[in-house]
Amino acid sequence: MPDLNASSERIIAPVPRITIQAFCDTSETASLIESVGTDRRMQKAHIKVQMGGGPAAVEAYRHAPTPNVIVIETQSARSRPLECLDQLAEVCDEGTKVVVIGHVNDVQLYRQFIQRGVSEYLMAPVQAIDLIQAISDLFTIPGAKPVGRTVAVVGAKGGVGASTIAHNLAWTIAREQDTATVIADLDIAFGTASLNFNQDPPQGIAEAVFAPDRLDSNLLDRLLSKCSDNLSLLAAPATLDRTTDLTEPAFDNLLDLLRAAVPCIVLDVPHQWTAWSRRMLIGADEILIVASPELASLRNTKNLLTLLQQNRPNDRRPRVILNGTGVPKRPEIAAAEFAKSLDATISASVPFDAALFGTAANNGQMLAEVQSGSKAAEVLSSLAALITGRTEQRRARQNLFEPLLSKLARRKAS
Repeated sequence: MPDLNASSERIIAPVPRITIQAFCDTSETASLIESVGTDRRMQKAHIKVQMGGGPAAVEAYRHAPTPNVIVIETQSARSRPLECLDQLAEVCDEGTKVVVIGHVNDVQLYRQFIQRGVSEYLMAPVQAIDLIQAISDLFTIPGAKPVGRTVAVVGAKGGVGASTIAHNLAWTIAREQDTATVIADLDIAFGTASLNFNQDPPQGIAEAVFAPDRLDSNLLDRLLSKCSDNLSLLAAPATLDRTTDLTEPAFDNLLDLLRAAVPCIVLDVPHQWTAWSRRMLIGADEILIVASPELASLRNTKNLLTLLQQNRPNDRRPRVILNGTGVPKRPEIAAAEFAKSLDATISASVPFDAALFGTAANNGQMLAEVQSGSKAAEVLSSLAALITGRTEQRRARQNLFEPLLSKLARRKAS
């Protein structure tokens, strides 16, 4: 099974609900730590930044309890960092972790820091993502499985086929990349995942969201419906017996459990703008915006890209997927023009195929199950490989005679 965390992007576990206090010597480091506090992985943490370095930290905790994490910047040996750490140890509460940001690349000094119980030593100037990683690692249990990767799929407008892309993408990742995957349908009232996978589970995501206090790994196992060896579905009830005015952190506990359970979680995010849907997008490891090649989709995609870039400064830009291209007689914005207007690249273009998509939807099948060699299935296969960081795709063999037929075709060509 491929390790999604071995791809070029680091998958960093969200930092838990902790308090962090930083004592800086330079304004550059202070600004950096303040910016780190706005990162999506730090949304549960509370950060306070002040100047004064080690001496200020010692003075601050003489008569006050220490936080979960103390970050201290030290500029040189002349600032007596070891002496400060010894004094800090006298006033530090048990369990407090200390991270030192230093300006001296000295192995001996590093060893002395570690001997005094310093959890991490980072060399200035520090990259924001490196500090986030260091703090996250402090609360990761040694030997724990790598945190699962979340892929949020959202439509730039209603009716562009974002759910179809999300479902087929999850199915393709599970099947071709041999990766345990969960597809979570977040559209509680109108979700279509159970229809598209021809499933009728008695329970689903509503039980997880409306009774968060009951949710644990055992309940989650009961809520997941098995679609294949590597793919499980967290279905939406698609009933209107109650409204879904959810709070902003409504899905937080569910996501934490899913991340701990499977390597890949595909989130089918409905086209609505609420506090919780905004939080789901900003908090995802990877975002796919599905658009159709027309003006409203272009405008909405541009707005989404702007907002997400502002709120995800340490992440890659969302990928843009054009869906339903090449409809006969329909005027369309060309992919090149669409990309130019967004100042972004188009990661994939899925061609219009009414017969294929209609048959798959009505039969409760995936596109590749209806027609494995279709252009749409090939595009989704490439997209699955791109998202998982796998350049070589592991396609399941469709025909037992495929090797023989390929050999005969090569002989005929020669």
